[in-house]
Amino acid sequence: MKILHIIPGLNSGGAERQLIELLKGLVKKDNIEVGVILLSDAIDYAYVYDINVNIHILKRKYKKDFGIFKKIYNICMNFKPDVIHSWEQMCSVYSMPIAKLVGAKFINGMIRFSPSNFTIYHHKWFLATRFTFMFSDYILSNSYAGLRSYNVPEVKSVCIHNGFDFARIKSIQKAEYIKTKHNITSINTVGMVARFEKRKDYETFIESAKNILKKRNDVTFITIGDGETLQYCMDLVPLEHRENIRFLGKQTDVESIINIFDIGVLVSYEEGISNSIMEYMALEKPVIATNHGGNEEIVIENKTGFLIRTKDIRSLTEKIEYLLDNKDVAKAMGRAGRERLEKDFSLEKMTEAYINLYAKCFPTT
Repeated sequence: MKILHIIPGLNSGGAERQLIELLKGLVKKDNIEVGVILLSDAIDYAYVYDINVNIHILKRKYKKDFGIFKKIYNICMNFKPDVIHSWEQMCSVYSMPIAKLVGAKFINGMIRFSPSNFTIYHHKWFLATRFTFMFSDYILSNSYAGLRSYNVPEVKSVCIHNGFDFARIKSIQKAEYIKTKHNITSINTVGMVARFEKRKDYETFIESAKNILKKRNDVTFITIGDGETLQYCMDLVPLEHRENIRFLGKQTDVESIINIFDIGVLVSYEEGISNSIMEYMALEKPVIATNHGGNEEIVIENKTGFLIRTKDIRSLTEKIEYLLDNKDVAKAMGRAGRERLEKDFSLEKMTEAYINLYAKCFPTT
């Protein structure tokens, strides 16, 4: 079976990370050949070239460059895919008609998070329901919450949770080295890993950090990521707290930095299955996340962490302080999170789910 994946690029992000993890598993299967089309040369995961897949880079002149249709079509005519798997909204617009032209099954994987305020007038809703969804063989999300948000027809709905490759944390840097490198001297560290954009709600994380730092100075709050709201969030931090609220920007050794966290936080309000949460759990960190979207599908309340309401600065502050003051509880939650990840969110389990989906496209008669 030949599978062709289409994605905007391989810069750091949830869909990109999941595709990389999937490719690692698919190339181990003798009966599967994999191709990848990137619509830019943005590649943060350079080790993709170490995976035995055919990679085609097609640069768009602009985001909605319809001249790209012919280039994708030519690749498909040469590769002859059985399945075309799109990973993003515009990629689905490109791939859906081409799949029909070349006789391939089309898997629409554009759902990556779970918006809470979708209306029929929203342009993404229109594209999804009136165009690409109509002609998709299957519509895929990494969370059940995402499928519900987009009101996907049940007959086409497929949820496959992200899988985590534990090989990623086998060669992390020692905690002492990371703390020295980033000049972190406090006893405790609380971190959040996410792109700086409105829906990730770093503002709530920062306001909670400021509340805690008014009462204690034994904790450093770390953010990892970049994006359009980074400067705005940096400006929220008063001078007296800038030593204890740190913005590390984009990092290549994210797992090594997470390893020094005592608590992993994610307070976004539009989320699928978060790779950040999976990284926290893999490194045995208790998780505090919002009770929105796919977070409820991975975090078990009071066992692997806590789920709080969106924009609830008070609850976030209370939960952070509780875990900082109750180390035994925090460690137990971290261990339980690791066990849950190994059992229910393994790379092997995710890969098999995708293979089953691809096989479902061609049921035996």
